[in-house]
Amino acid sequence: MARPHSDVLVIGGGIIGLGVAWRAAQHGLSVTVVDPAPGGGAAQVAAGMLAPVTELQYGEEPLLRLGMASNERYAAFAAELTEVTGLDTGYRETGTLAVALDSDDREELRELHAFQARLGLTSHWLTGRECRRLEPMLAPGVRGGLHVTGDHQVDGRRLARALVEACTRAGVAFERALAAELLLEGDRAAGARTDAGTVCPAGRVVLAAGSRSHLLPGLPPGVLPPVRPVKGQVLRLHVPPAYRPFLARNVRAVVRGQHVYLVPRADGELVIGATTEEQGHDTTVTAGGVYELLRDAHALVPGLTELPLVETGAGLRPGSPDNAPLLGPTALPGLVAATGHYRNGVLLTPVTADLVGTYLATGRVPDLAAPFSPDRFRPKAAV
Repeated sequence: MARPHSDVLVIGGGIIGLGVAWRAAQHGLSVTVVDPAPGGGAAQVAAGMLAPVTELQYGEEPLLRLGMASNERYAAFAAELTEVTGLDTGYRETGTLAVALDSDDREELRELHAFQARLGLTSHWLTGRECRRLEPMLAPGVRGGLHVTGDHQVDGRRLARALVEACTRAGVAFERALAAELLLEGDRAAGARTDAGTVCPAGRVVLAAGSRSHLLPGLPPGVLPPVRPVKGQVLRLHVPPAYRPFLARNVRAVVRGQHVYLVPRADGELVIGATTEEQGHDTTVTAGGVYELLRDAHALVPGLTELPLVETGAGLRPGSPDNAPLLGPTALPGLVAATGHYRNGVLLTPVTADLVGTYLATGRVPDLAAPFSPDRFRPKAAV
């Protein structure tokens, strides 16, 4: 059995694949998405913090520029989705407060603040008392913090639902099955075969299969570098109306050397994340992971242990060798990458959709995408 030929076949129906499919369809291309459960994937577990400034690591300036560009597009992106679908994405302009619980953490935050200033980023240093004035539920021992008003949040689950609906309204076709093999015509990607035996032919194929992207059967060796799964466990608590507002903004810290963050939703949900575990494709929620998250979050906001724990979960972030995404054409003609977003998948959804959608429509790689070419990992030819 075969589907009609599409201009673009997207393998992977997470928020990255859906965003690319939506934008490609808006460019007038016929698009099919292959995924057994469109709207699933890591976004179902992600906290949805949009934090390019407070996520900044040394040596990641190109990724910072990409993240800033995506964050600047988010309000319009979310508004467009809501206008098209009538669905709320949970986008909120909350800001983020990154705090230090001891003198060592405070010095590290001070260095980060100076680094942010050298890059022209806006963040405000606060004393411990000023941090607690903003967020009264913080622990008394908070020693200082950075307030970044430009960091925001979105609800990954709501975003995924809205993208599925937007794709449907834009005429995107869904093949609800697993892509079992990449199909080639000569030396060119030409579609995929599903585990149900359906052939999905296409002019170009976008690989957006998260941490399994490089494992697709039929993909020639060396076209994509390994995209490894990085496990993250997340907790969801509920803040009863009588306790609201519990937190007004995203709060994050390093506790005992581990990053922890708390993301408060408007509906009373409080998301706590996230562990970072190199455990292959295992998504088991462990007692140790839950304990560590609650322990570190309690050190930051002691009052949260009185809140009901309503859900635990684990997802897989797709990490590339340099933890930056793979965007654009690959060494295999007809195959386009949109994967490897690691901890920034939700943040980078709007910019990835725009950049890859533009490439599919025009054949031109936008300047912003150039540093993230999948070919950057290929050995350089000898001169």
